[in-house]
Amino acid sequence: MTDKYAQLVNHGIGKKVATQIGLPRPPRLRRFEPGQELLEGAAAVGGIGDTAVQQAVTGIITASGGTVVQATADSTYADKPAAVVFDATGARTLEELETLRAVMGPAVKALGRCGRVVIIGTPPDELDDAQAAATQQALEGITRSIGKELRAGGTANLLWLQGDAQGDSSALAAPLRFFLSSRSAYVSGQPVRVGAGDIPEVDDWHHPLQGEIAVITGAARGIGAEIAKVFARAGAQVIAVDIPAAGDALTKVANGIGAIALQLDITSADAGERIAEAVARKGDHLDVIVHNAGITRDKLFVNTDADRWGSVIDVNLASQFRINKVLLDPGTKGGLKDGGRIVAVASTSGIGGNRGQANYAASKAGVIGMVRRLSKDLADRHITVNAVAPGFIETEMTSKIPLGTREVGRRINSLMQGGQPVDVGETIAFFAEPGSAGVTGQVLRVCGQSQLGA
Repeated sequence: MTDKYAQLVNHGIGKKVATQIGLPRPPRLRRFEPGQELLEGAAAVGGIGDTAVQQAVTGIITASGGTVVQATADSTYADKPAAVVFDATGARTLEELETLRAVMGPAVKALGRCGRVVIIGTPPDELDDAQAAATQQALEGITRSIGKELRAGGTANLLWLQGDAQGDSSALAAPLRFFLSSRSAYVSGQPVRVGAGDIPEVDDWHHPLQGEIAVITGAARGIGAEIAKVFARAGAQVIAVDIPAAGDALTKVANGIGAIALQLDITSADAGERIAEAVARKGDHLDVIVHNAGITRDKLFVNTDADRWGSVIDVNLASQFRINKVLLDPGTKGGLKDGGRIVAVASTSGIGGNRGQANYAASKAGVIGMVRRLSKDLADRHITVNAVAPGFIETEMTSKIPLGTREVGRRINSLMQGGQPVDVGETIAFFAEPGSAGVTGQVLRVCGQSQLGA
């Protein structure tokens, strides 16, 4: 769906008029293209003390072909940095927040177009001192505020690096690369917790899913189709699932990326068995299951009948439990392997609610609850479970929203625009990567730092 307002105020006479009268101009975001460099300039890296984390950050960026410059309170930047990374894992006093301000301020001020700010901290709940916990929690407020202040497509995010992962650069590599890269174009103001994990060496960061089998439900169109394309680009063998009524669209998607099309109603009693059978025809086990399929049946809560309520809960949530039960059974041929990935699609509606969507919000909030509990239940099997919560994404569904409501949805975020389906696909692929083994139980909003649910 085309954002005609953004086109108008960024070109020709429309751009001139918008500049003169102060109309907001949504920036053009840098999104990933095959062969693209991690950053379009140097990364300014600083921190509190010379820690192993700061050394790991430098090593990760340079190993990815990037350049690092030291960020200090006295630094000047002749060339605009493409990113600013600050290691605050060692901050334990409120006074140390001044160090962060003094070091990051000049670097953030000099940040280039579509720049990235990443702050790395220690989870406050790991600290037994109230001031230390307060200092670390302050990082979230700082990150969210910077995200709302950045212009020209810049984003700011926070990595909570658990103590058991602070000496392990492999745990940090995939999350840091994702948030520095253009793959995170529509993710801003978000905290993600990273722990230690059984993380294999990744030989090819451009194809981290090479040789893996991934099942993606709801893959015939929109967000699901883009998820499938991103996974195929990353090297995965995709099994694209959707209802028989969407068979033609599903076949087109599958043929375009060399995937397998599986026409299936995920609410059917044998859906899990049929998915496992399709996987078994390609290999011994499943590496990734992406629960993307979903429906809306909007109505004010007081006017919602049992059918509207039940169908949304069944498709968006209950079907996942039934499918997971089969795929997580160690005796299921074609089931999810130990060390596999479950990624579910939630929604900002499940976080902040939405008028006329009590059923939908219930189902998506339920997805979040499932992810948080299941991640703990499956930790011994090294299976990670995460969710992505999209905000306003430019799809066929959002194109049917009344114009006024649609424009509000597009503009009430830090990037002043709707996201693209590929933005959701990139984030889900990040969760699926082998290098993300230390990330589990997380819900990552892909919303441009929307005010909804903030």
